[in-house]
Amino acid sequence: MKLGQLAATARDLFSAKLVYGEPVERDGAVVIPAATVFGGGGGGAGDTEALPVREGAGFGVFARPAGAFVVRDGGVTWVPAVDVTRLGLAAAVTVVALAGILARRVRS
Repeated sequence: MKLGQLAATARDLFSAKLVYGEPVERDGAVVIPAATVFGGGGGGAGDTEALPVREGAGFGVFARPAGAFVVRDGGVTWVPAVDVTRLGLAAAVTVVALAGILARRVRS
């Protein structure tokens, strides 16, 4: 794949379609899912007399659910996604930190 083709593919990939999912209608409400998306890439080419043209490129995308817009009765509300793993990790870190603080106080 040439660098120009890769750039065009990346441009198509990083679009609103990646952030907003297809709307779903249920019981008179329309739900539009949304995601937080990060991405980046790079590439390069080189040509020397000893070697023919060399090209290379790469890019990556990280996406996770952010929430959903809910359209109901002429109004729109935002419902955030809850990342249970992140909440559990935060709780574990907090418990360990508090245990360390209490242990220091007991020794003093």
